[in-house]
Amino acid sequence: MSTRRLVSAGLVLSLLVAGVLSLVASSHPDGLEFVAGALGFDGSAQESRTASSPLADYAVRGVDGGLSGGLAGILGVLIVAALSFGLFFALRRRATRS
Repeated sequence: MSTRRLVSAGLVLSLLVAGVLSLVASSHPDGLEFVAGALGFDGSAQESRTASSPLADYAVRGVDGGLSGGLAGILGVLIVAALSFGLFFALRRRATRS
């Protein structure tokens, strides 16, 4: 299997997992939120500085329902892939010049 085909398959699989499986993800609090609630200090939490960002709380602002979480997952995968591929190609070009 070629490297291009392997990377493409990994990207497609990542997009499917992020987009489709997020539709069936649990709406229950994660471990940290659960423990904070069980110990009674969950009310003392403050809003994060990134709470108003476009992908806050694993959702896309302005999109309602389960589609919001799936879209946030897909956008997250695409952003990480773009940064990773950009860094890879920049480092590869730098190495070939040396």
